[in-house]
Amino acid sequence: MAGFKAFLMRGNVIDLAVAVVIGAAFTNIVNSVVKGVINPLVGAFGTQDLDSYQSCLKGPCEVDDAGNAISGIPIMWGTVLSAVLSFLITAAVVYFLMVLPMAKVLAKRAAHDKAKEGVQETLEVSELEVLKEIRDHLVSQRGPSTGTGSGTGGGAGSGGGLGKHPTS
Repeated sequence: MAGFKAFLMRGNVIDLAVAVVIGAAFTNIVNSVVKGVINPLVGAFGTQDLDSYQSCLKGPCEVDDAGNAISGIPIMWGTVLSAVLSFLITAAVVYFLMVLPMAKVLAKRAAHDKAKEGVQETLEVSELEVLKEIRDHLVSQRGPSTGTGSGTGGGAGSGGGLGKHPTS
């Protein structure tokens, strides 16, 4: 039971459920647009009902009032055309109202994150440059070193404590 509960509480399962519900509601909108706008536009060139477009494959097609074929083999290409139009409208709305704006938002976010990383790298580089300048300044105060020793000896240029400021 714990595994099943964990499965149900995962974010993507809930997101999928919401998407199915929204998709079902959106289907009603698309069907209304097809029946209320697309079919009348097609009706201006033929009949208003796309489902009535058909061709007869064999013999004279006769259909009763219920739409059942009595004789012949009708090919209902108007129904297919209506489904294709519904799909294209749905795909266009999803793309232009959801996918495209989300892609633009994600691209802006990626550019912002990249710029932020560039600023961070610049800060790290400038911090490194400041540390190098501090090192060079300290080396120049101490004087040129004469060897590769530990630097604790009183060799030439070390000053031996004479003439140095007490705080250095």
